[in-house]
Amino acid sequence: MQIKTLTHSFQGYSRSLILFNTTPPLSRFRSSFSPPSLRFFTSKTIRRGVKTSCVSPGQELVYGETGVDSFSLPESEEEREDEEGEEIETEVTREGLESQNIWNQMKEIVMFTGPATGLWICGPLMSLIDTAVIGQGSSIELAALGPGTVVCDYLAYAFMFLSIATSNMVATSLAKQDKNEAQHQISILLFVALACGFLMLLFTRFFGSWALTAFTGPKNAHLVPAANKYVQIRGFAWPAVLVGLVAQSASLGMKDSWGPLKALAVASAINGVGDVVLCSFWGYGIAGAAWATMVSQVVASYMMIQSLNKKGYNAFSFSAPSRDELLRILGLAGPVFVTMMAKVAFYSLITYFATSMGTNTVAAHQVMIQTYSMCTVWGEPLSQTAQSFMPELINGVDRHLVKARMLLKSLVIIGSTLGLVLGTIGTSVPWLFPNIFTPDPNVIREMHKVLIPCFLALVVTPGTHSLEGTLLAGRDLKFISLSMSGCFTLGALVLLFVRSSGYGLPGCWFALAGFQWARFLLSLWRLLSPDGILYSEDLSRYKMEKLKAA
Repeated sequence: MQIKTLTHSFQGYSRSLILFNTTPPLSRFRSSFSPPSLRFFTSKTIRRGVKTSCVSPGQELVYGETGVDSFSLPESEEEREDEEGEEIETEVTREGLESQNIWNQMKEIVMFTGPATGLWICGPLMSLIDTAVIGQGSSIELAALGPGTVVCDYLAYAFMFLSIATSNMVATSLAKQDKNEAQHQISILLFVALACGFLMLLFTRFFGSWALTAFTGPKNAHLVPAANKYVQIRGFAWPAVLVGLVAQSASLGMKDSWGPLKALAVASAINGVGDVVLCSFWGYGIAGAAWATMVSQVVASYMMIQSLNKKGYNAFSFSAPSRDELLRILGLAGPVFVTMMAKVAFYSLITYFATSMGTNTVAAHQVMIQTYSMCTVWGEPLSQTAQSFMPELINGVDRHLVKARMLLKSLVIIGSTLGLVLGTIGTSVPWLFPNIFTPDPNVIREMHKVLIPCFLALVVTPGTHSLEGTLLAGRDLKFISLSMSGCFTLGALVLLFVRSSGYGLPGCWFALAGFQWARFLLSLWRLLSPDGILYSEDLSRYKMEKLKAA
């Protein structure tokens, strides 16, 4: 057996390649080192010292290495130069990646996203329980839940930037195996969440009635007292809700979704029992539903905090962020905030137009929008999966764009299947069992008018979450914020046309379906583009960051 060694340096670091070859002579390896039978696998890690690579006759590369203090460079197939100016070409392949079983991958995704679903359905589930219980007693209070839940639930989506920033910053700290930094990130984000929570509590207390009056309009002023009662009671939970949001996002960054799932189960039970007791037995109506929801949210937040404490972190530690830390949070969360606000504004605009169409119409819209919200959140874990696993495949050390595209394919397949299931369930329940929500035949008639656009909107929503989560993971934040703003602007114009043309509630829901499909098609086009994050081989935007880390 012939043993030869090739050594070249890379920016002051030496690298040795020991070639074991039993048959072909070494003369076949000329200055351009690119034999067709030699393939390098996995990422290239260069250490201070000597790194040896053994190539067997079966074309398998086995690494042996010495030295310490390693740093990593992204994989690429570009040519590198040795210290004598000669180019050395290496061909990089990832054996078995393309033939990986997609069904096993989909199974792993489902196992990861299953428990995480509980994080997203908590709020809509509680509002849906309120809707079902209140609808049995009063159509006016049922209609009042429309503007009430806009203030309580939709505004909560505006703070989802805290969730994105927490997951990103905590996951990054843990990737560096720096638990102290992770604790510090959690502390400053808890402080920001608590501050935002108290600001929202004050806003609800002093401006809640004004916001509801402006939202409902003069024709529905009779809904404001009941809606304001609901908003004022639920407003007490704002600090706990946002602190719990940061705690659950930190758990997600640690790949734990079971703790928040337990919190969801307990909170849902408290909310359901509280609604039945306070509303049905004691007759407190909409106020009883608000108290039950508020208490359940506080309990859920406390359980999420305790779950984080059990992992060795102090979730009761609050630290004011410095100016640089605050700017970093805003840099991560700014585009996400624009995206979430566009969605919240569009949904709120639909409810606003529905509110101006009369009590029966807004009551029907309240039932359908709560059912719709309850179904759409089941797709949110797909976005979380993309944000958790895509970054290392798109711009990490072990960059695998083929694997990233395969992961996206699995997510879209799951999203499409889930969309069909959710669309069927979300329209079948109001169609076949409308008395669950209200016995009023006029309200039921209005509900049945929007079943088709509701199905069209639901069927595409989980797939949209998969695509947008991938864009967030690839940090294509400019595109996603601009596309969402464009969809909102166009959707708002369509809603204005629908309202002025007298198409009623069905027209608003068809506008919602168009809004969802526009988001899906734009995100899909971006990801399939040759310059998109899943196809571009340009690593220049990552090199400075990685060299600095080295």
